[in-house]
Amino acid sequence: MDLEALRHANFSALSTAITDWSTVVKNLKTLEKRSRDDMKAKADKANWTGVNATVSREFIAKTAGEFSDALTQATSIRDILRDTHDELVGYRDELKKALDDGFEKDKLSVYGEKGGGFRVMAAVHPEPPGTQQRADALRDNIQRILNQATTSDSTAARVLRAIAEQADYGFSGVKHGDRDSAADALNKADAMAKLAKDAKKMSPEELAEFQRTLAQYKDDELFAATFASKLGGKETLQFWNDVAELHAGATGDELKQLQSLQRDLSMTLANATLSDSDGMEKWKQKVLDEATTAFRTNAADPLRPNGAMGYQVMSSLMHHGKYDAEFLDAYGKQLLKMDMAPAGLTGMGTNDLWKAGNITDLVFGKDDGRDPLVGYMKALSHNPEAALETFDDKKVFEHMLESTRYTDRDGAVAHALEAAVTGYGDGEKATDVRPHSKAQVALMQDVMQAVAQPETGAKLVNKATGESFGDMAAAYMPEISRSIAGKGAESIFWSNSQDPNGLNKLDATRFLYETARDPMGRAAIIVGESVYTASSLEAHIAQPDLFDGRTEDAVKTISKNAGIIEGIVGHSVADAKIAGDLEAEKDANTALKTKGDVVKAILSAGVGVGTVALVGTAPAVAATAAAASGFFGGIAGMSVDRLIDAQQIDGALDQALYDSGGKLNDAQESANVQTQESAVAAIKEHGSEELTEDALRNTIRQEVQAGWNDSDNMLEDSHARPAA
Repeated sequence: MDLEALRHANFSALSTAITDWSTVVKNLKTLEKRSRDDMKAKADKANWTGVNATVSREFIAKTAGEFSDALTQATSIRDILRDTHDELVGYRDELKKALDDGFEKDKLSVYGEKGGGFRVMAAVHPEPPGTQQRADALRDNIQRILNQATTSDSTAARVLRAIAEQADYGFSGVKHGDRDSAADALNKADAMAKLAKDAKKMSPEELAEFQRTLAQYKDDELFAATFASKLGGKETLQFWNDVAELHAGATGDELKQLQSLQRDLSMTLANATLSDSDGMEKWKQKVLDEATTAFRTNAADPLRPNGAMGYQVMSSLMHHGKYDAEFLDAYGKQLLKMDMAPAGLTGMGTNDLWKAGNITDLVFGKDDGRDPLVGYMKALSHNPEAALETFDDKKVFEHMLESTRYTDRDGAVAHALEAAVTGYGDGEKATDVRPHSKAQVALMQDVMQAVAQPETGAKLVNKATGESFGDMAAAYMPEISRSIAGKGAESIFWSNSQDPNGLNKLDATRFLYETARDPMGRAAIIVGESVYTASSLEAHIAQPDLFDGRTEDAVKTISKNAGIIEGIVGHSVADAKIAGDLEAEKDANTALKTKGDVVKAILSAGVGVGTVALVGTAPAVAATAAAASGFFGGIAGMSVDRLIDAQQIDGALDQALYDSGGKLNDAQESANVQTQESAVAAIKEHGSEELTEDALRNTIRQEVQAGWNDSDNMLEDSHARPAA
């Protein structure tokens, strides 16, 4: 910026732009609130059918998200413009004062020159002593002001262009409160990309600075996209391969630093893929192009003649963060085509495909990075939309599930499946109610059918997968309850699922039985059933017109289902003789408390109050139809408290799966008391003209007993049992 331009600058047009953007922000706040609290909230609760169930609901959800992104981006633009305006006005005023002081105090005049330069000259003759020194000082001060104004102007322009480039269509949701923070992010990105060009030349201090910077800016989309674009796709893969090899065998503090670096780099790249800038489009394509390239740090190293494949390097950076769904889809199609190529039975041959050769350990943790499907599945577990799209291909689903028998990817696959069927990413906090789509219910049915298969299904449940299968069961307790109760119970077991009757009773029974063999899977089923039962009982007691019949009949059906589900779990434990295993008892106690603590936190946070809030690393929330009425209090929470406060296994085959308050002797009685206490609490909370406490307790006792007996008969008909 030259002297005359700043001296005579008129910022009225910029002020008008700020006012206009402020109006846009104000209007978008209103629209965003209406789209979130009105349009999307109603869409989530609506019982959609037909095309509306898939197209309309998804469109409304994405539209609401666009309003949110638009508000964030508009606010950033307004704040950056306002910050830049204030800075430039400040520099203009500072320049005018410097010119005035120079003339009045030091008798110096400043003249602008063609091309943008300026001269400082004495305004009087002869020149007073020291004029040259004062002229030099004024010149330097003016140049400093001009340099700062130029930086403010040019970086604002760069930042605003960068924000606009992040999305080809719609809005990116880039968030920055001022020009300085946005400009600093871009400058840091430039510096870190330059530093990462050659990992072999990075000093320990530079590596530490690199890690600290990524930790600070990993969630900043401007930083992430600029960093990745400047570094390049192939260079990103080379960088990580080199870091892994140069620091192989790290221990202690060095290992902790590298683990943090891997996490922060993964999250940075994930955030970068959300950008549609030209630079990121090139980065994504280059990563795909280099997926089969062999990366080596030292071409002459005889121990690693082949090098790590691009797939292996990239997937080792996918363990953390939410990668763009389209990028995951393109990457996954290539990777899965290769993974499914070996001849033989479904899922076989993949282990040999990736384990061959002596490559660098690419993961500073439990995994070694050899099997790229592990990292890819973990990426899917953080992006439910991409996970569902991937497993919607039946061949892919069957291949991935079968491949777990021959690889170490079973836990990663289970987490990806959990995200796909629940709609919650791994580790994501439940903040809203997400109804299951038809595609999700269909995939859940496929999962249940696979686990339900005689001979082979039980082998799919282990310590790596059991918790995820249990979380899925908990999330689908409304649909499972309907499948077990049978046709006619629709108005008793409310669900906002798009396909509430889409699960098969036989598969559901066997799935619960097999999943209950794992302590964490069992705990998820127990807590999920208890919360759904408590919520359902409260719904019908508080609002009798939910069921067009006697409330007592609704209570009977709910109680019987509780007995059936708890009976399936109890028989599973007894049949496996888990109750006599002290180590298994300890695991089960810990699992039940872990699940209980998680779901209690969800309930206490008011997430989906009155819904059946379920648990897991990705908590799922499935609403009853009465959820919106807001009359559910702490009944479900009290149910969880009873489980947490008394979660002991005594060690005998016929004793409690968990001991409620020290008064219950077995799982059947526990289910009985849990159901009774939830119903009685609902009566006390809401009152009931139709039900009395004594009669209700007796009815529930009879129905839980009937359900427990039915569970035994159901298992006799559907499963070979050692305890039969």
